[in-house]
Amino acid sequence: MEAQVLAVLRQAPGPVNAGWVLDQLGGDLAYTTVMTILTRLQAKRAVTRERVGRFFEWCATSDEAGLAALRMRRVLDAESDREAVLARFVTTLSPDDERLLRDLLHLPEDGTEG
Repeated sequence: MEAQVLAVLRQAPGPVNAGWVLDQLGGDLAYTTVMTILTRLQAKRAVTRERVGRFFEWCATSDEAGLAALRMRRVLDAESDREAVLARFVTTLSPDDERLLRDLLHLPEDGTEG
């Protein structure tokens, strides 16, 4: 649901209230459910809010990839041995993902810094 709410906010014409988000989502969601999701996204820094009158207007600060990255970071932050977790993660990457990570880190194929 967080990804759906985030997608709706990213398509919004600007900051919008929770009622607008609810209308765009359709379905059988309750207003309080949308507010809970928005509040959780705010805690993850994926959205911001600003009080306008009696209501808040919400705006996306992250996309789905950013939200996934925030979840990954939260998992990593919860572990006491970051090096072991990162090492285990890297050893499970496919060759294509390993190459992509090297490209993102600007490392040559042999793993040495250039």
